[in-house]
This record gives sequence, C-alpha cells and structure tokens, in this order.
Amino acid sequence: MRPDFDGRTMLYFTQILFVNEGQEAVFHSFEDRVLPLLQRHRGELLYRVRPLKPAVVATAMGYPYEVHLVTFPTMADFEAYRDDPERLQHMPLKNQSIAKVLLIKGEQLS
Repeated sequence: MRPDFDGRTMLYFTQILFVNEGQEAVFHSFEDRVLPLLQRHRGELLYRVRPLKPAVVATAMGYPYEVHLVTFPTMADFEAYRDDPERLQHMPLKNQSIAKVLLIKGEQLS
C-alpha cells in the first residue's frame, strides 16, 4: 500500500451505484443517514458524483446514479463502518432503492 498525498497509507474504495427508477428519494434518505457515520470510523468521502448520461462515453453496465470515492486508513476501519449497527438498521432503505452496486478496492498510484 502506498501513502496518499499527505504521506499516510490509505485504502480507497470506489462505489458505483445504480438506483431503482423512482427510488431516488429513498436512496437520498439512506445516504443522509449513513454517510455521516464515515467519520466515526475514520472514513472520508472524497467524491460523490452524479454523472449525467451524456457524460458517460461508454458503458457495458448501464448508467450509474452516483459514484463515490471513499478512503479509510485500514481495512478494519472500513469493516467497522460496513458493520456499524446504526448503519445496518438503515439497510432496508438501501435494499429498496439500490438495484446494484459495484465496489472497487484500490490504492493511490504514484
């Protein structure tokens, strides 16, 4: 693992989210509840993007509703966020609103 811009070693997670049509408000409600929990586990939301269809040059997966880039210092921090009981209580909102998610683990390259 390489250090990020300020010299700390970090894990990066890119999440590509596909929301069920008509469930955008439910998805926003889920995110409003769970994204603030990132800080509890030393996570940071670096980017949260809603790409417009014309911005997608090519796709074999369809058009995502949102793309997130999140960072955590350790895998244990990520797992603690993923398994946080407060986050888990909101999973019905996620299950109702999200059709599919692609989660990509990565690291910064020099």
